[in-house]
Amino acid sequence: MRRGGLVAFPTETVYGLGADVLNLNAVKKVFEAKGRPADNPLIVHVAPLIKLDEIIDEMPAKGQLLIESFWPGPLTLVVKKTILISDLVSGDLDTVAVRMPKNDVALALINTLGEAIVGPSANLSGRPSPTTAHHVYDDLRGKVDLILDAGPTEIGLESTVVDVTIDPPLILRRGGVTQESLERVIGTVEIGTREQLRRSPGTRYRHYAPRARVVLLPIGRAEEFARELQAHRQRREKVACIVHSPPLTALESGELFRVLPSSLTMFARYLFRTLRELDALGVDVILVEGVSEEGIGAAVMDRLRKAAQS
Repeated sequence: MRRGGLVAFPTETVYGLGADVLNLNAVKKVFEAKGRPADNPLIVHVAPLIKLDEIIDEMPAKGQLLIESFWPGPLTLVVKKTILISDLVSGDLDTVAVRMPKNDVALALINTLGEAIVGPSANLSGRPSPTTAHHVYDDLRGKVDLILDAGPTEIGLESTVVDVTIDPPLILRRGGVTQESLERVIGTVEIGTREQLRRSPGTRYRHYAPRARVVLLPIGRAEEFARELQAHRQRREKVACIVHSPPLTALESGELFRVLPSSLTMFARYLFRTLRELDALGVDVILVEGVSEEGIGAAVMDRLRKAAQS
């Protein structure tokens, strides 16, 4: 990384693609490796030994409360940036997205480098985020210098992104920290509008999608699910299914029929991994049963809706 190399690294959310935040040539290589649009800002990852005042111009009081409650962890804060953070990193905005991951390997990497690092998900832009080192290898072999393998990630979804430059703060991307958890610490937190979402990574383009077409279906409606499945088969499409509720888990079985845990936390952990596994089997369509939008379920449904966009 000191020589300008790219290192894929584990976090508690997904694997990130790391480069020294102050090395613009390295940051450019991140965009090139991912095929990422230049106006999609990057998240800057920090560790305890990194000085935030070199990155953040001002930390509002509510932002500081969130740091004390959720860092290290799956929470990214959007704040005003210093002149040291280039427009390339921030997507030509006056803000920067910052978080401290809760992963010993990631923190050791950043502390040892002695600089903050950019760390977008270590995948091709638009694909499901990588939750194992093998996913990184599948997408970015030959494009990165090193992959640090620490096993599957714990959460499986990206961090929550909160803009604390305004009051009440805005959720720009749902993720590993729920709205309810945020509001217990700082009071009212609103959901950002379409225009406001541009301050956050992962909100302006199709994301989280396998090569196969994703069709999102309601919870527990076995007859509707069965009709949809039969319709695709009649069109001679190779169809896979991801379900979790008892009415649907009883429909059938087999390699293309995956039953995920009904626990929202566990469903989130295995979702991207399962989408990738089914994609590797060469299916045309993946039917996915939705989940309740309580807690982390709201983040899961956000990802599924984006994956299902045509």
